[in-house]
This record gives sequence, C-alpha cells and structure tokens, in this order.
Amino acid sequence: MPRVVLTTEINASKEIVFDISRSIDLHKISTEQTNEEAIAGVTTGLIGLNEWVTWQAKHFGISQKLTTKITEFEYPNYFTDEMMKGAFKNFKHKHVFESRQNGTLMTDYFDYTSPLGFLGKIADSLFLKKYMTNFLKKRNTTIKAFAESEKWKQLIEINK
Repeated sequence: MPRVVLTTEINASKEIVFDISRSIDLHKISTEQTNEEAIAGVTTGLIGLNEWVTWQAKHFGISQKLTTKITEFEYPNYFTDEMMKGAFKNFKHKHVFESRQNGTLMTDYFDYTSPLGFLGKIADSLFLKKYMTNFLKKRNTTIKAFAESEKWKQLIEINK
C-alpha cells in the first residue's frame, strides 16, 4: 500500500488551519485543475465527524466520482477521511495539526490501494504516487495561502 507523507509549516493557529482544511469550499478552490465539484452529502461549509461528500472531478481526462466520509475527528488535532466509493480500491487520509512556536505543522498521511491488482501497482510506481503527491502539495499550498492571509475569514463567513 503506497503512502504519501507531507508536512507543511503554516504561520497560523492550528484551529484556523484545522477548520479551513475541512472546508468544502476551500477544497473546490484548491482543486481547480481537476474541476472538483461537491455533488452530494456536505456540499458547502465545514465537514465533520460521520459526514460525507461525493466529489465529481476529472483526473487523467476521465470524469470520476469519489465519496469520502470523515471517520475520525478530534478538534483541532486531527481528522481522517476515508473513501467509501471511488476509483481507488481504498484510501485513508489522516490530517494532523500540531502547534508550533510560529504557527502550525500540518502533516498529511495518505494511504491508498490502487485498483487492478498488479497493474495498479505498476501505475503507482510509474505515475500515480507522484500525481497524488503533487495533488496534495497543491492543496496544501492553497491552505497555507488562505491561513496566512485574511482570506481564511472569507471561508469562515461562508461557513456560518
């Protein structure tokens, strides 16, 4: 099972980083390259424990749907989303937030299993792990930009 681990230092409180990391609206903004749209479940605002969202997006030129559910949640320390339906055989994405002197250390643990057995393992090594790493890096860059500016306040207002 491949694992992507990313750490991002963010100059903002972990409460702010935690909240905008679970914002459906920020996810839409951070995934412009794949035109992600929340089409069922929680489609705007902040997602919480036992809530789910279905995303429609285009990856590798193919329109896909992915349903994830928040299965673990401890405000403002961590939350986990897991795939319920989608193109992967499975995935689990744990988001961890630690206070630091100058803000927050956000760590992503993204574990997944590709479909198609042996062919999926080949895809992992050739391109999929790199693709997922870059996808998450782009998302984290957006989270950082919003958290370190006044932009996060727009999301909190949207989510009230």
